[in-house]
Amino acid sequence: MTDNQTVQAYTDAWTQSIESISELLAPLPTDAWNRATECPGWSVRDVVSHIIGVESELLGDPRPIHALPRDLPHVRNDFTRYVELPVDKRRCWTSVEITSELEYTVIRRSRAIRNSRHSAEDMVRWPAGPLSREVSYATLLRLRAFDVWVHEQDLRRALREPGNLDSPAALVTRDLLIDSLPKQVAKEAGVPIGSTVLFDVAGAVPFQRTVRVGAHGRGSVDESVDAAPDVQLSMDWQTFVRLCCGRVNPETALVNVVGDQELGNRVLAHLTSTP
Repeated sequence: MTDNQTVQAYTDAWTQSIESISELLAPLPTDAWNRATECPGWSVRDVVSHIIGVESELLGDPRPIHALPRDLPHVRNDFTRYVELPVDKRRCWTSVEITSELEYTVIRRSRAIRNSRHSAEDMVRWPAGPLSREVSYATLLRLRAFDVWVHEQDLRRALREPGNLDSPAALVTRDLLIDSLPKQVAKEAGVPIGSTVLFDVAGAVPFQRTVRVGAHGRGSVDESVDAAPDVQLSMDWQTFVRLCCGRVNPETALVNVVGDQELGNRVLAHLTSTP
């Protein structure tokens, strides 16, 4: 794809997913907003507030002035404190207030993206508190499509409303998570040099990828299927996403480990690539 096509593809993926969230929330009864999600410490309301907070910051809105409680167990460091502040600010808001703000924020962001003069390679600020950095405009849009889709699935699991598992943003998520596999396998899990790990993922977004650890301890990933990998990890698409995004305990995840059990369990324990 050309740079313009890439930007448009990421924009379309983000748009489809965030509009799906709005549709999902429209008929929710009041008590459903307090249901726990797989994001530690976050309810349905909190996940939506987080999405609003990030998109508002990308619009250039000032961050809210708010004293964050010190007894939130899921707030562990500067990054989680940064992310939590706009979430906690909205915990006393009604569902009507939150859905109205989400709708307004999506309208403004859609207009801002549509009118943007940034090219794919222009460097822009990625808001992540103490981890803030500059990324290319295409990367920012890719990360937003990924983040919104992952949180859409958090909401759908909490509300028992499955859907959009093979949407455009799901495919963006697949590619982004596959790109993270070499680092998670080689560096984080410390898989030995010369080893191969085959990921066999079934379901709405099926794929097979082999991660190889080269002579210098660096991982690489390709679409070839190793006939005799050191370990094969077979799971469905949702399980793969939940593992990579820290939504499920690796020890209880439904994964079939074939081959070196210790190595397989070590990889599963280090698959999480999101903060």
